[in-house]
Formats: sequence, structure tokens, C-alpha cells
Amino acid sequence: MLRQILLIAALVLLIRLPFLNQPVQGDDVKYLAMAQHAQIDPLHPTHIAYAFQGQMVRMQGYPHPPLNAWVLAALLAFFGDVHEVSFHAAYIVFSLIAAFSMLALARRFSCAPVWATMLFIATPAFVINGTSFESDLPFLAFWMLGFALFVTAVDRRSVLILAASAVGLSFASMAAYQAIVAAPILAYYLWERDRAWRPGWLGVLATPVVVVLFQLYEKQSSGTIPATVLAGYFQTYGLQQIANKLKNAAALTVHTGWIVFPLLAALAFRKRWIFGVVAGIAGIFVDANPLFWVSFGVGVMVLASCIERRPEFLKAWVLIFFAGALVIFFAGSARYLLPMAAPVVLLAVRDLRWVRPAFVLQLALSLALALVNYQHWDGYRQFVNGLHEQIVGRRTWINGEWTQFYVESEGGLPVMLGQALRPGELVISSDLGYPVSVTTGGGQLVTLAEREITPRLPFRLIALGSKSGYSTASAGFRPFDISTQPIDRVRAQVVVERKPTQSYLTMNAPEAENQIVSGLFGAETSWRWMGDRAVVLLKPPPEPQSLHVVFNIPDAAPARRVTLALDGVILEDKIYDKPGGYTLTTKPASGGTVTISVDKTFSTGGDRRQLGIK
Repeated sequence: MLRQILLIAALVLLIRLPFLNQPVQGDDVKYLAMAQHAQIDPLHPTHIAYAFQGQMVRMQGYPHPPLNAWVLAALLAFFGDVHEVSFHAAYIVFSLIAAFSMLALARRFSCAPVWATMLFIATPAFVINGTSFESDLPFLAFWMLGFALFVTAVDRRSVLILAASAVGLSFASMAAYQAIVAAPILAYYLWERDRAWRPGWLGVLATPVVVVLFQLYEKQSSGTIPATVLAGYFQTYGLQQIANKLKNAAALTVHTGWIVFPLLAALAFRKRWIFGVVAGIAGIFVDANPLFWVSFGVGVMVLASCIERRPEFLKAWVLIFFAGALVIFFAGSARYLLPMAAPVVLLAVRDLRWVRPAFVLQLALSLALALVNYQHWDGYRQFVNGLHEQIVGRRTWINGEWTQFYVESEGGLPVMLGQALRPGELVISSDLGYPVSVTTGGGQLVTLAEREITPRLPFRLIALGSKSGYSTASAGFRPFDISTQPIDRVRAQVVVERKPTQSYLTMNAPEAENQIVSGLFGAETSWRWMGDRAVVLLKPPPEPQSLHVVFNIPDAAPARRVTLALDGVILEDKIYDKPGGYTLTTKPASGGTVTISVDKTFSTGGDRRQLGIK
């Protein structure tokens, strides 16, 4: 037993130590923001507002309770600042907990517990997402610990071990809301194994009870239920729309085919090969790339193999969790299936003939993908570090959240939707990181530095033009992609003052971006949406002339009053009784700064901009 433990610990260190200096990535920055707030309000780390895609959102609606934020807060308090190496070294503990818990389950359900555990550790999502500060590994660690202890408690009828299981599952519940799916899975095991043991049913309720208690605590202490805020964001951004749910289902099925190497999965679950073949052929019509349709077919084969009239516990675990993932999630990320990796692996290793080569291939692929992931995020770190002299003493804005942590560390601020940049200011943007529309306040953007982030290996987890669904199904459904194209392009640009050149400005004119100061969003063919107030610079005419503003009040817009001012002097203030297209004309005047304002704005589903007229 000791030899097995040492071997598993060595494998965990093998996949973690090379990535101790992994840059802050993805949603790490959000958890670190909560950890910073926890230094002043430790009981409510989520009680902050956060800039997300150009708008302020309440972190109380974040889809994860605060356990991970508390872990980071403790590390931040101990080390005094964010240190990548030290923080990642501390997070290895969660990988070890998950691995040792898997070993305990494998000793219960497999004749090859060491190989099963090693295959679990080599799962792509375990290797890749274990290098982040997101909640995936803390959640998985306590989920696996709770399951291992619960199974042992039921087998031995031990109330003490059951209590320890409840503690582990409670921590899992405070790391991710999807922990509640543990309840029906564990209930199935108890029903099959020892349904008469009453204390076991109390252990089954650990996760839903903790989730409910947390909601009640937040309601009592702040007057807000986090789940309600989260549901509001789901509705606002349309995250639970049927199109997103179908994409989520397709991507999760693909990722199911890669929990173990597809060759092993196809052989281990070959009894349902006909389902995989049919699904694969159908998948060709969605994406002809074999990375999709082969993966989709294998994923269907795995899931179909678990469908029985009365499935054993491991198969029930797969089916129940996957069904829960279809309901709960919307982005189809591979990491969502980490709690399902254990039963899939345990079912796959029953045929040992192909386990060893599959493990080698899977570990090699996982480490290659993790290396690409490292080089992707290190590209941002190196780019920002090289701009230190440019950022110091200059107001700097962040447009594209992937560079956010390192630019904020230099004093940068996130750009808000429709924000105007002023001459002399610096903006660091990322093509991949959800940049928002900005205007230059009458200036011109001049590029100081630009970089394409292109890792050495031709794998892509997320990238410009990629159809990888590893992180999100919004771009495609492949488990990863193969490409030599850049992952992202980042640039640093300074706003240089430039005088307006046009006296009459159309919204799609090349000069428009340089003459719009604020309040107008990105061009949509020949027009732009306006907020409640827009400011535009015009070249003053040689003599006073009438000012003409052509606009449209859409049917959905509540705006009826339009006010037009020139250099701060109101020239027209007119009320319109119905939607339609209009031209507002003023008496002859001379000036350069035009201000247009409306009395009311509105927003549409999935678009949080406050819109006036266009």
C-alpha cells in the first residue's frame, strides 16, 4: 500500500512541478479579486463588483461559492502578494487529495487500482486545469474524498467515517454548486448496497443541505440570495437558451470520449459500438474534422454502455452526473466532467490489455496540451513585463480580460463598454480576450508594441479561428484543435491627439473612430447604436451652418426626446411622438463639439448595453 501511495504521489509531482511558474490564467483573476476582498471582509469575499466584458457585475452571482476564494485569501495573507510558484505549490495538495481518493475507490472497484489511478491522473482536464487557481481542483479533491469516505462508510457501516465523508462533501459544496449532483449518485450506492442503514441517508443529504444553508446565510447577512443573482445573469446573457444547451451537450459528449484515451475507450466500451458508429457518421455533418466526429462517436459509445435497466454503481454515477451536467452547464467545458472521470476510468480498466499504451499516449498528450496552455498565458505575462517603462506614469486601460491580472498589477484599469480614451493614455488589447468597443476621444491609436502568441506545438485549447471546445463550445466542439495559427494577438497602443478633419460625419466613415468622443458603440454597416448621450467632434465650418443629425428611433426604443447641443449650447430640444426615421436640423451655428442626448434607454436580451437611438 505504501509503495502505491508513493508511486501515485510521484506521478502527481511529475505533472505539477514543471508548471509551478504557470502564469495567472483564465478566471484566476476573478478568484484573486475575491481573495483580495476577503482580506477586509473574510466572511463575504464575493461581495464585490467586477468588470466583466465592459460592464460591472456583482460577484455574488458567481457560479461558485467562496471556498476557493478563501484558500487564495489565506495564501495571499501568508505570502503578502500573489506569487505564482508558491501558490501553485500549495495547490498541489488538492491534486494529491484527489489522486489518493481515487486510489481508495480503485482499490474498492478495480482489480488494477494503481493503473486506474494513474489513468485518472493523466486525464487531460486534470493535468491542464490543475495548473490554475480556479475552483476545479479544490472541488474535485473534496468531491473525490467525500465519495471515497462515503463508500467506505457504507461498506463498514461506520458512522465516524460517514461524518468525515459529510465534511468532505460539505467542502465540495462550498467550492461548486454542482456538488449537489453527488446526492442522487450516493443515494444510488446506498440503495443498492445497504438501504436499511439510516445514518447513510443523512450523509447523502450533505451537499444539498450545505448549498441551501449557504444561500440562507447570504440572505440573512446581505439580503441577497446568490442563486437568484446567478439566475438573473443566466437570463441576461441568455446562457440557458436552447442553442447553448445543445452546444453544451455536444461538447460534453466529445469530452466524454477523451476522459480516457479514445482508443482505450473504444475497446473498453465496444459492446455498444453501433451507437458510436451512428453518432460518428451523424457528426460528420456537423464538423467533418475527425477530431470532432470520432470523439463524438466514442463519447456516445461510453455513455450508451452505461445505460442498462439496473446499472451498477459506476455506470449510474456516469449517467447521473452527465445528466446533471446537461442541465446545469452551458459552456461545455472539459473541466466540467472531472467529477465523472473516476467511474469512466474504473470501467475502462477492466480490460487491461490496452491500459498501459493508452496511459502513455494520454499522459503525453495531456502534458503537450498543458505546455501549450502555459506558453499561451506566459505570452501575456512576457508582453506586459516588457511594457513596464511604457505603463509607469501613464494611465493604462485593459481591453481584453486575458491580460488583466498582469496589467492591473502595473496599475491598469479595465475598459468599460463604450468608454472614451483620452490623448496620452495607453490601452492594452487582446483580440481573443473579449475586447469591447472604445472610442479615442478625438485622438488616434498608435501602436507601440504588438505580439502574436504562437506556442511551439500545434495544439490549441482556445485560439483565434480555432474550433476547439475545450474551454467553451461557443467556437466549436472539438476536444482541442490542431493549428499553427496564433492563439492571440495583443497590442499596446497610445492615444495621440488628432484634430477632426470632417465637418459632416457618417457613422461608417474611416474618420469616425477618431472623431467620436463617447457614447456611440461599434459600427453596424452604416449606423451605430447610441447610449443616452453621445459626443462627436466636427471640423468647424468657415462660417455658421445648419447642423443636421439623421437618426432612427426603433420600435423597441422608449426614447422620445432628443436634445442637440453645440459646444455646450442647446440648439434643439424636440419630442417625437412615435418611432421612425428623423432628421433634426438646427439654425446656423459654428462650433466643433456636438452633443446628442435622449431621455430614455433600453436593453435587449443578451445585450446589457443601454441603448437610446441609432
